[in-house]
Amino acid sequence: MRVLLVEDDEPIAESLRRGLSRYGFEVEWVKTGAEALTAEPAALVLLDLGLPDTDGLDICRQLRARGDDVPIIVISARSDEVDRVVGLEIGADDYVSKPFGVREVVARMRAVLRRSQTATAPEQAAAPKPDSYAGGRLLIDRRGRRVHLDGEELQLPPKEFDLLAFLTEEPGAALTREQIMEAVWDSNWFGPTKTLDVHIGALRRKLGDAVTLETVRGVGFRLVTS
Repeated sequence: MRVLLVEDDEPIAESLRRGLSRYGFEVEWVKTGAEALTAEPAALVLLDLGLPDTDGLDICRQLRARGDDVPIIVISARSDEVDRVVGLEIGADDYVSKPFGVREVVARMRAVLRRSQTATAPEQAAAPKPDSYAGGRLLIDRRGRRVHLDGEELQLPPKEFDLLAFLTEEPGAALTREQIMEAVWDSNWFGPTKTLDVHIGALRRKLGDAVTLETVRGVGFRLVTS
């Protein structure tokens, strides 16, 4: 799915591009409002307000004025309630204040896309939900934050759930420690990566032989279901 990212801050843009690509999104990055208005159509727009050539609110207004019904999520360092209200009133679908984590942005993107798809095609059968996972003896409801093992609900602390949910997004793939830390502990995490090993160990004990969390030497971890 193609996403248009309108962001002048290069470190933030690069972080978002890396993070969103891991979730299967194709990101086109532009730095100015003028480039945003001439870009190819996208499935969703992530729009910063602090652009070098214009106010992002004006770009949002222009996109809506010309009839574009693409979902728009404003991303901004402006946390003032007035800016949030104005952004939503002129057509933005959601508003995310900086600093933020990639997982939060992805969750908001998925929610906005679900609402958009429901509004435009209510007669279509619901597509398989990407927020659930079933593999072998394991069932995960990501939206409900519930895990079932052999039919019994397994209680996991929040970070253990987030870690398991992330690893099951790409079963069999070798994920680097950096990818996992950025996704589960956020790109702003500056603590030791040893905490990842602790959580992996806890999941191994609780999941037993139903799921194998393999250590990939020099890389990270790989999840394999039985």
